[in-house]
Amino acid sequence: MPSGADWAYEPKWDGFRTLAFVDGDTVELQSRNGKPMTRYFPEIAAGTFPPGRYVLDGELVASSFDTLGQRIHPAKSRVDRLAAETPATFVAFDVLAIDDEVLLELPFLARRARLEAMDLGGVKLTPMVRTPEEAEVWLREEEGVIAKEAQAAYLPGERVGMVKVKRVRTIDAVVLGWRPGKEEATVGSIILGLYDDAGELREVGHSSGFKAKEKRELVQKLAPHETGERGTGEPSRWNSARDLAWVKLRPELVVEVTFDHVSDGRIRHGAKVQRWREDKEPAECRLEQLDS
Repeated sequence: MPSGADWAYEPKWDGFRTLAFVDGDTVELQSRNGKPMTRYFPEIAAGTFPPGRYVLDGELVASSFDTLGQRIHPAKSRVDRLAAETPATFVAFDVLAIDDEVLLELPFLARRARLEAMDLGGVKLTPMVRTPEEAEVWLREEEGVIAKEAQAAYLPGERVGMVKVKRVRTIDAVVLGWRPGKEEATVGSIILGLYDDAGELREVGHSSGFKAKEKRELVQKLAPHETGERGTGEPSRWNSARDLAWVKLRPELVVEVTFDHVSDGRIRHGAKVQRWREDKEPAECRLEQLDS
């Protein structure tokens, strides 16, 4: 983690990065990729932001990332129901404009001071500290830390003037199966599982990111462990063209993987295989690892 007087630190949030454009009583939410988000979060658009003319940069957060993901749905009735059952919160960490004043070229700490001086109503202001020691708790208990250069201007669409410091964790998991890669006769990802207290194997995530050579070699490595069962999972709400075909394996192989977050009992954010654990019995791969 960078240190010194030139840096400030905020917690890393597990949500949807979102811009909020407020004009009078009207609020428009937009993703960092420019996609409209207002219809998916009606409880945020109505009543969260005090009237005025300003633009905030922040994060939409809820009880879990999966809860947020369920909002991206074409049915208004479902969106409205989830908005009532599991309302989201807007956490602000930057202000880009107030009235006719554009603040992009101001140093980060100057923009932060302007943000702190605003009436934010139902918007939550993200915490900020000035030393790595104060930020250390977010590496242990939250998603991680965002270190920001105190004098950095705001550059839309660019990740400059900041460093993302993630929390990294390790577990041993059973390989339940694999999904084909885009190229024929390759492994795209392996499916990971852990045993619960009842002795049942529960799927907890997947790991991909294998090199081209590994993708071809894994087909042969996994073949002796196949059960002969194949299938197709539910369509992805993020990408309707995504191939979710899978090949089931007997629970005989164990891998050590690194990851940085758990949401609703599942590993998120780029689980990576570190090594194959021939020395580890599958039955030793317990679900409580996710709680440590």
